[in-house]
Amino acid sequence: MNCSRVFQRARQACLALVAMAIAIHSPDASQAGDEPSRAELWSRIEEFVQPPAEFAGQFGSYRSPLKLVDGSIVRSADDWARRRREILDTWRRRLGGWPALVERPDVKRLESVEKDGYTQHHVHVQISTDGKLADGYLLVPNGKGPFPAVFVPFYEPLTSIGQGEKGRGTHDYGLQLVRRGFVTLSIGTPGSVEKIGLDTRQLLTEAGVEQRRQPLGLLAYVAANCHTALAQMPEVDPARIGIIGLSYGGKWSMFASCLYDKFACAVWSDPGIVFNETNANVNYWEPWYLGYDPQTKRKPGVPSVENPRTGLYKELVDARDDLVDLHALMAPRPVLVSGGTEDPPRNWQALNHVVAVNDVLGQKSRVAMTARSTHVPTAEALELELAWMEYWLKGDGK
Repeated sequence: MNCSRVFQRARQACLALVAMAIAIHSPDASQAGDEPSRAELWSRIEEFVQPPAEFAGQFGSYRSPLKLVDGSIVRSADDWARRRREILDTWRRRLGGWPALVERPDVKRLESVEKDGYTQHHVHVQISTDGKLADGYLLVPNGKGPFPAVFVPFYEPLTSIGQGEKGRGTHDYGLQLVRRGFVTLSIGTPGSVEKIGLDTRQLLTEAGVEQRRQPLGLLAYVAANCHTALAQMPEVDPARIGIIGLSYGGKWSMFASCLYDKFACAVWSDPGIVFNETNANVNYWEPWYLGYDPQTKRKPGVPSVENPRTGLYKELVDARDDLVDLHALMAPRPVLVSGGTEDPPRNWQALNHVVAVNDVLGQKSRVAMTARSTHVPTAEALELELAWMEYWLKGDGK
């Protein structure tokens, strides 16, 4: 890294800390006319839409999503529309299909509390046609809408609104974004309302068995219904709804935004965007992600001879496939990978394939990746994640 970039990042870190301090002490700053301009927001994120020189133009060993099933190559937007349908149909089949989406999800407001600059509603959101619910919090800024909105999935919703044991100032996205003038809907793992006391792994594993589908497909379906719930609120602009999540929430955000194209923008914070069996935390092989198998069970942990791969994960690895064609479904919508220990800079080799799709579509600078040495976002990483959302979901976002 050259000296100018080191200086620039140091300066950005200082700006991030200042911005966070302002947000903490002036929660209603977004309503006071202190919002950064689009030019200022772009100046913060511009350098991250280019990979480091060593990964520029590098595509790794991943298969190109621009090759159709019949062997022809995508060369136009019309070609891409056909290829996109192939990819989407394939992933829906792989994951076990989706039930019908909920046309008008019920959102029950259980309790409302006035906060500084916004109202906090404890809600139960309908996430399936058979009436299953997700527990969450809807935060609505003061002022006249409609506002842009962001869906925030995580293990439980309290962390996302700054009321968990951890996460304050690192991944309390629901709180940070409502302070910037967004409606936010933060929910926890589906099933927690009906099966109180079970942790996320148990809930997702049981859901996979009961519904005979890969849990990450179920999570994407839940997110799609939550998008609909937000889009139908009078406080929300339905064309400006994004999604953001960290780690497990990052996997959830990635699959949801790729499989449901009504999400206008996404941030995937260190989910592990490609398979990596050298890192136990990039654990797509587990039954609560892509390892559900109706024929067999495996012990948790990295696959080995004694504990082999199962489910869709095994199918993909055996076929020497990965998640790159899934990523391509984001094009041309903007996505930021906020990289940490699970998504180091070399993962640009996967993202370059999305850039290639955008090139065919005539779109530039819609894929970005930042880097940090930790899994949990730093102050600088958080500020960049929020700036990405503000840039693309406020103003015309074009």
